[in-house]
Amino acid sequence: MILRFTKMHGLGNDFVVLDGIRQSLALTSAQLRFLADRRFGIGCDQILLVERPTRPDADFRYRIFNADGGEVEQCGNGARCFVRFVVDSGLCTAREIVVETQRGLIRPRLEADGNVTVDMGIPRFAPAEIPFVADADTVLHTLAVGEQALAISVVSMGNPHAVQCVDSVDTAPVEVLGPLIEAHPRFPLRVNAGFMQCVDRHSIRLRVYERGAGETLACGTGACAAVVAGVRRGLLDSPVRVTTRGGDLRIAWDGPGHPVLMSGPATTVFTGEISLDH
Repeated sequence: MILRFTKMHGLGNDFVVLDGIRQSLALTSAQLRFLADRRFGIGCDQILLVERPTRPDADFRYRIFNADGGEVEQCGNGARCFVRFVVDSGLCTAREIVVETQRGLIRPRLEADGNVTVDMGIPRFAPAEIPFVADADTVLHTLAVGEQALAISVVSMGNPHAVQCVDSVDTAPVEVLGPLIEAHPRFPLRVNAGFMQCVDRHSIRLRVYERGAGETLACGTGACAAVVAGVRRGLLDSPVRVTTRGGDLRIAWDGPGHPVLMSGPATTVFTGEISLDH
């Protein structure tokens, strides 16, 4: 089978984008892992699938698969690439669309300057909605990791996040703590582990260890979750510039009951075809 694809990235968080409207797709987990493999396939952090919606109030359906082949609920950098792709490929002429995801609707908008703003929805904090094993919704939870007791904030941005503050993202033990937090038994569906350094009240630096992908150069939902956690803790004021290893995002959140708005670039790298007959 010959598969047409587009390679894209949002601040270095890279994707293989597949048009499931103009080509028939029924990929196995093994095929998804092959596409994501940086030596034998195309190489990416996630695979994004564009489909027709299953509900009348959406323009498209958006599915996300991690490099390990597992499907996940949401991806913020991918959402920006999604709207860039459907406009550039001629699937849509509108600059703002409504997109169906596993966890509800998002509304990405292509701005005149080429950046994309995404209404990422209202963050959720109840442990059962993340999911996270805890007795109550509190701003901070204590998570035992080895011999350490980490102070974390748990947030769902459509996918689960555990955010901790660090003195410096340059020296934070992301490679050590990231996989331990990701697979912690108190997160039944695993979790994205965020390491946030507050620079001032409108600026943070961030590294994220993503479930199923490892550390990425940028994580859109992780940036949203970090800002939400910082605002809830009284450390930040909206809007916030989030500096990742891949570049900067602008995140705005007006508090509980309000959606999170994320703005940043989406870049097409190349298009091509690949054979899945292996």
